[in-house]
Amino acid sequence: MAQQHELREKGLRLTPQRELVLAAVRELGHATPEEVAEKVRQTHPGINLSTVYRNLETLENVGLVQHTHLGHGGATYHAAEELTHLHLVCGICGSVGDAPIEAAANFVNSLADDYGFKTDVTHFAVYGTCADCARNDI
Repeated sequence: MAQQHELREKGLRLTPQRELVLAAVRELGHATPEEVAEKVRQTHPGINLSTVYRNLETLENVGLVQHTHLGHGGATYHAAEELTHLHLVCGICGSVGDAPIEAAANFVNSLADDYGFKTDVTHFAVYGTCADCARNDI
């Protein structure tokens, strides 16, 4: 019910597809449109990928979801209320971890002070080696 209220509050027409896509994004955390479609199809097999793409775009336009690029592939989506972290992407195993947005404060402040550049770190993915891969010397 809260989800229906959110959609209406944003001025969106309430559709089952929109509700399903938003619920899937929230449940999956970081997910590609294909993963969202796969999740939705578990309960509603008739939904197609183009419907998922359209709804993700609509939900992003009203601020309910956000996309990030975590690699060379397409965008990954997550719920907008989860914009409190940076994405840490392991170049070895492909895992995606989180770090608090405050971890980038010095970097962001330096860019603002030195270049007048305001950084949106919610789209920011930091690439490196996760603790497990580093520990295993992979």
